[in-house]
Amino acid sequence: MSSLQQQKKVVEQLRQEAGIRRVNVSVAIEDLKKYIQEHENDDYLLVGFHSQKANPFREKSSCIIL
Repeated sequence: MSSLQQQKKVVEQLRQEAGIRRVNVSVAIEDLKKYIQEHENDDYLLVGFHSQKANPFREKSSCIIL
């Protein structure tokens, strides 16, 4: 691939990135905080599992055949 082709690809990529809608960090943080607060009851790391069987990370019981 020639240098001119590489530069054309870079320019095209930059044009695509320039067209992306940007959001201020302060707005994004507020949106993120709102989302977290709305979904915190569904977060198993915060509220835990309603039963031990619902926990996919529980220690599995082993079957021992004598």
